[in-house]
Amino acid sequence: MTPAPHTASACPRTKPTPPPTRRGTLLLAALAGALLLLLTAALPATAARPTGYGAQVPITHRAATPVDANGRLQVCGTQLCNQYGAPVQLRGMSTHGTQWYAQCLTDASLDALAHDWRADVLRVSTYVQEGGYETDPAHFTALADRLVRQASDRGLYVIVDWHMLDPGDPMTNLDRATRFFTDIASRHKDRVNVLYEIANEPSGVSWSRVKEYAERIIPVIRAADPDAPVLVGTRAWSSFGVSEGADESEVVNDPVDASNIMYTFHFYAASHRDEYLAALTRAADRIPVFVTEFGTQNYAGEGADDFAMSQRYLDLMARKKISWVNWNYSDDHRSGAVFTPGTCAADGPWTGTGSLKPAGVWIRDRIRTPDAFHSG
Repeated sequence: MTPAPHTASACPRTKPTPPPTRRGTLLLAALAGALLLLLTAALPATAARPTGYGAQVPITHRAATPVDANGRLQVCGTQLCNQYGAPVQLRGMSTHGTQWYAQCLTDASLDALAHDWRADVLRVSTYVQEGGYETDPAHFTALADRLVRQASDRGLYVIVDWHMLDPGDPMTNLDRATRFFTDIASRHKDRVNVLYEIANEPSGVSWSRVKEYAERIIPVIRAADPDAPVLVGTRAWSSFGVSEGADESEVVNDPVDASNIMYTFHFYAASHRDEYLAALTRAADRIPVFVTEFGTQNYAGEGADDFAMSQRYLDLMARKKISWVNWNYSDDHRSGAVFTPGTCAADGPWTGTGSLKPAGVWIRDRIRTPDAFHSG
């Protein structure tokens, strides 16, 4: 928020007064001191300022939001870059399915994500099936729209995730995707902080089929929002085909015919070991990659956490400036949901670590202070 201009010419001119006597000077000083004490007592304990992002945020928080600092993002070579052409790495959280866990996405919880966790990005996951978009397109479009606005108000980047999962052929939902992305892109075309993830986890289909879908849906988004980066799911649950016996070469050798795009990769550290890590390493040297979903548990987002393997992935992504989003910002009973069950119904507490599962404590630490951790 820019303050109103104040210049010397706007100040009223008054007739000069004679200088006070010494006694008068002491009296004025005493009165000024008393007035200062009264004003200080009346101030809140923590000074606050309007941020322009929909909340009063203590001055002690970050000087600029991620969007303030980086502006519109763009793909340059194999990197995600800011408005100045400098490579950036976004770190943040994904929602769970909004048909189940919308109650976890309140003003207070998003304040915590932006200012306590110090995240850069929120991924808004709109499931297509499983009680999601197909059951009530207007409702789920409005819900995604509301979350884009709330995250934007806090200076976060937003990934609009079309969370197709089963069936795994993205072409099955082409008409629905066309309607959804037309609606969302039209509403947010003037924002600089929105990215579009067009197919969460294609499976059971060829790369050529996934590519065909991408080349049909990307123009739908570009018609309304020509400058936003688009994130393209890769086959075999966004594993570059590794989970179905292939590798990244099929994407490298036959890329989608579009500019300003990145390819997505998902991993769950307890299940996806060195073969997956190697594929990510190789792919990131050849094509732009964004890890739009990962967990420290098994492929179902449950079971024991493997923090050591997870840290190996985070080290790689830090070296190569690969942006990442963790699954997920909810209180689902599985170990991959960061909050303990009941947190959302109680509306928190959202800040600190008291309501977090072990995976939540671990990932919050790495979003807040990413340079403080590395594998030994």
